[in-house]
Amino acid sequence: MGTAKIPALLWFLLAGLITETNYTRLCHEKSILTVNGQFPGPTIYARKGDLIIVNVHNNGNKNITIHWPRNPWSDGPEFITQCPIRPGGNFTYQVILFEEEGTLWWHAHCDFDRATVHGAIVIHPKRGTTFPFRKLDKEIPVILGEWWNDDVEHVLDKAKRIGGDVEPSDANTINGQPGDMFPLSSRDDTFKVAVQQGNTYLLRVINAGLTNDMFFAIAGHRLTVVGIDTRYTKPITVDYIMIAPGQTMDVLLKANRTLGSNSRYYMAARTFITLPVDTIRFNNSTATAIVEYTDSAAARPVGPPEFPVLLPAIKDEDAAMAFVKQLRSLGNQDHPVHVPMQVDEHMLIDIDINFLPCDANNATNKLCEGPQGNRFAASLNNVSFQNPAIDVLDAYYYGSGRGVYEENFPNKLTVFVNPTGDINGGGPLLMKRGTKVKVLEYGTVVEVVFQDLSIENHPMHLHGFTFYVVGRGSGTFDERRDPATYNLIDPPFQNTVSVPKSGWAAIRFRADNPGVWFMHCHFDRHVVWGMDTVFIVKDGKTPQAQMLPRPPNMPEC
Repeated sequence: MGTAKIPALLWFLLAGLITETNYTRLCHEKSILTVNGQFPGPTIYARKGDLIIVNVHNNGNKNITIHWPRNPWSDGPEFITQCPIRPGGNFTYQVILFEEEGTLWWHAHCDFDRATVHGAIVIHPKRGTTFPFRKLDKEIPVILGEWWNDDVEHVLDKAKRIGGDVEPSDANTINGQPGDMFPLSSRDDTFKVAVQQGNTYLLRVINAGLTNDMFFAIAGHRLTVVGIDTRYTKPITVDYIMIAPGQTMDVLLKANRTLGSNSRYYMAARTFITLPVDTIRFNNSTATAIVEYTDSAAARPVGPPEFPVLLPAIKDEDAAMAFVKQLRSLGNQDHPVHVPMQVDEHMLIDIDINFLPCDANNATNKLCEGPQGNRFAASLNNVSFQNPAIDVLDAYYYGSGRGVYEENFPNKLTVFVNPTGDINGGGPLLMKRGTKVKVLEYGTVVEVVFQDLSIENHPMHLHGFTFYVVGRGSGTFDERRDPATYNLIDPPFQNTVSVPKSGWAAIRFRADNPGVWFMHCHFDRHVVWGMDTVFIVKDGKTPQAQMLPRPPNMPEC
């Protein structure tokens, strides 16, 4: 459904001030970018169908953009749908919550700024309707993230300069705090959740991390998942969840422990990684918060909080797959499932990590500390995406895309011939760098099968749409056999899908939101290396199927 008509419901006018603020974690103080001085940033509360107006003023020291849902002019990716807001500038975003209900989040979408510039969006049901689950006593945003002692801009600049991997973060965090299991972090600074026996709490869990999937669990309690990516699911009760960067999950916590001497339990978030741990540096930490019963006898804490013994190990791929395979759309009368049965456009997108050769004559490409003396790169169907100098949306809107992007992103893995005639340049350097996009007619039903070639899982995120995850599996996708295993009855409806290591995941969506939409891996280093592309969805024939006009105050490049 297009966004040409602004919903005539509630309007909220909010101001977001980007500032540099000093924060201390792990006994290390540094200046970070924040919104309104808060880390994590402020939570926005709204209802389904609302329109939110957010005026962002950049008082920071660098360019910034913010990612919001649905409206292409407010989507936010730097040089995809807008030019960045320069220091001293401002831009007003229109956030259209036409279909979303549940937990969403806003975040910076340039460089590595979303490490600290992010916050939750809580979208309640429309007035007169209610949640499709038990009555709640309280809602609690739980944002999983990462902390670098170094400036994240320095971390990114170094990786770009030397062509190597990104330095891992120094800690995982829960609502901005690493927790008291770190030697340089105290229990006084640990995030705490006060609960009372018999109450039900809705945890709105967001993985805002830049580099890792996360396992999440609470000691002594099971969790009931009721939503993912602003869509309700059939309730599943589990010992843990696995949540990819960019994803949100709505999780019910029933405070049902017998009250006794120990009234405190750890909430824990641990890295899940599929890369070889003996050759790749990564953040091996576990962040903690404390769930504390406040109605026990004088609520006396005795000894340390209980730790969740069922939290999976860092490389437990079976545990991760077992969790995601349980997810199903709710599929009732108020929240129906509409899986497209006829596919118009089939795409098989191979995901890979590649290398670029050193170039001693190029000042920006002569230092090479990647594998085998090369520089890291990444690709989709052998195309490593490069951001243009002006944003794709403006170029498309004004019909001036020639020279900015190419409308020939391939539907399957493509072998390119370089100017010397050698196929792909030979060896591991198998890709073409460029700004290739995929153009779709309005209403086209698209099936994308993501195939991992990189021996690493990837959280693939599509802006502007929610899609059905109709299938996933291990090994190489078989177009004759595997579609028979699809779930076309109640597949989960998501905007980010975790593609399994050396496996595949299939999604379907209807291209009914006209505009320019970024698709990328939500591991931010992979975006920098080129694991992304763009869908351009043309206007439909009716006014409701056309883009909103361009705002007059769009930032200039």
